[in-house]
Amino acid sequence: MAQTHSNVAYQVMWNRLISVVEEQAQALVRTAFSTSVREAGDLSAGVYDTDGQMLAQAVTGTPGHVNAMADAVAHFIRRIGRQNILEGDVYITNDPWEGTGHLHDITMVTPSFHRGKLVGFFACTAHIVDIGGRGFGADAASVYEEGLYLPIMKFADAGKVDETLVRIIRGNVREPDQLVGDIYALTTCNEIGHRRLIDMMEEFALDDLTGIAAFILDNSRHATLERIAALPRQQATGEMTIDGFDTPITLRVTVSIEEDHILSDFTGTSGIDKKGINCPLVYTKAYACYALKCAIAPEIPNNAASLEPFRITAPEDTIVNAVHPAPVALRHIVGHFVPDTVYAALDQILPNLVPAEGAGCLCNFQVSLRPRTDAQAPAGARRAEVLTFNSGGSGARPEHDGLNATAFPSGVMTMPVEATEHAGPVVIWRKELRPDSGGAGRQRGGLGQYMEVSAREGHEFDMQAMFDRVDHPARGRQGGASGAPTTIARDDGTPMRGKGKQFVPHGRRVMMAFPGGAGYGDASERPKDLVKRDLLRGYISAEVAAADYGLSAEDIREVQEAIRKGADL
Repeated sequence: MAQTHSNVAYQVMWNRLISVVEEQAQALVRTAFSTSVREAGDLSAGVYDTDGQMLAQAVTGTPGHVNAMADAVAHFIRRIGRQNILEGDVYITNDPWEGTGHLHDITMVTPSFHRGKLVGFFACTAHIVDIGGRGFGADAASVYEEGLYLPIMKFADAGKVDETLVRIIRGNVREPDQLVGDIYALTTCNEIGHRRLIDMMEEFALDDLTGIAAFILDNSRHATLERIAALPRQQATGEMTIDGFDTPITLRVTVSIEEDHILSDFTGTSGIDKKGINCPLVYTKAYACYALKCAIAPEIPNNAASLEPFRITAPEDTIVNAVHPAPVALRHIVGHFVPDTVYAALDQILPNLVPAEGAGCLCNFQVSLRPRTDAQAPAGARRAEVLTFNSGGSGARPEHDGLNATAFPSGVMTMPVEATEHAGPVVIWRKELRPDSGGAGRQRGGLGQYMEVSAREGHEFDMQAMFDRVDHPARGRQGGASGAPTTIARDDGTPMRGKGKQFVPHGRRVMMAFPGGAGYGDASERPKDLVKRDLLRGYISAEVAAADYGLSAEDIREVQEAIRKGADL
């Protein structure tokens, strides 16, 4: 029989569960085949009770995966059926509406048994480089074109892997070894989480997780409701416009702070797009909850109870509540702008709390490389799919500058050049911070970055662009200036679109400039020492220092002289 535990013991167990799922996530990072997981950390991991309620999540991972996956395990339980949940089972799906928003995310769930009794579940998600279909991009007109669909089903039944399923997967994707390797990595990381959980249960003489689950959920709910109760009972509407695919998109949300919850209602948002930038509600919910939680209760651990008071609604067939069979491959583009939209409303209720707008969506692109077709290709030329994760600048905060080339809200890492070039015959000629791209303000916006990419000699490629902020740069708050917009073109001057599949012939390079974050507050209020520091570091030019910040010619000469002398930056 399990012992009765004190609150102190339960707190220790709670911390242990968080460390268990973090080890689970790190195991995935170490064993995954895809660079998007190994290098960028585009993943999530969590542990759940027998009802499918998330008890703890790994620190490593993205809000879009973690908060969307919070709802996923309940779908697995319902689809598989409790009577069919067996020890040794592993379940799989990439269902956009019951997983994490698009077909390129594989979610694996493993039931955890202790002494023959189901005690919980482990789940993990990873973005995979290819799932067949049109490839990772916005060009599809329906989800059917976007790749192989895996309904919630058993990958392993009582320990026996479904080899027929594996053969179907291998036969439908461009990188079969990589994808199947990632599936086994996901399976293994769940198994590691299970082992560590059983170790903990043995150590604390637990027969099940009922007691610790109640402690976690009750305390998290109470702490979150306390934070909400202290806020003013107000309502405000925020709105922003982004590029979209062919036509601009309006995102609109009304945030209402009630006594025991916060409602975010996306009525008034644009309808479904014809191309694959639509966002299922589960992903919209994930990022809206994340935005509110960062602002109101950032230190309360993420779990089912701490997320529950943040309620998200949107009319069906809006771009933030796209229903089947809408194309959703690049749902992250719209989803990553949800927090800035929420903050546009929240800033009216809680001023001087939230940051200015940032780059928003990741500055990702995928290249499909192949031997050149305009002339004889060298013998070693080959096909490859290379996905690279990159970031623009984040928005300035009320008391701090924005972060340079840092992804908010996704939180994934910018991939190293070496990892990208190792993944296929691609060359990154330039990757550096973009001076003058952060919006001016009392607090300066974070810098975007320059990138220049081509295929290796003997190759041509198709580029799937996944950019925004070309026509609608990040907007400042409280008098701060906008960040710089995105630009993209070939090195011969041929313009390129911010989204969609585009051919790049042999020998040509793609020149990209990723957007900067916006400024916060009036630039005239920025301390002179900080302006001089930015000029010294190369974050701003002498022209911007003078025009936007009013730095004198004498001060500019002083900084330029310090640069010539090799002053310590």
